[in-house]
Amino acid sequence: METWIILAVVIAFFVWRMKPTKGVQSISAAQLKNILNDKDKVFIDVRTPVEYKGRNIPQFKNIPLGSGFDKLPKDKEIVVICQSGMRSSQACKQLKKQGFERVTNVRGGMSAY
Repeated sequence: METWIILAVVIAFFVWRMKPTKGVQSISAAQLKNILNDKDKVFIDVRTPVEYKGRNIPQFKNIPLGSGFDKLPKDKEIVVICQSGMRSSQACKQLKKQGFERVTNVRGGMSAY
């Protein structure tokens, strides 16, 4: 019985962590390709500098997760990517907490691109 309770708590925790942040839009890699030249959007890649250097999309500026987002403009939409979509999801949550209104996460990240 205790095993089932522990298992249920662990599953609930992962479901809670994976749920999208309220107010964060999500797009696919295919949708991303259609908006890459939009000057009203700021594109950030939250992977490590080594990952970014290995393969990147030129429109994306590397701001590793854990760095400050304070220099980003709050009047533009922020589009966030990482390797798989997990770190970018965390970054989107941080951006929303910091008062950014328009935040978009790229589902699947560079792996899907």
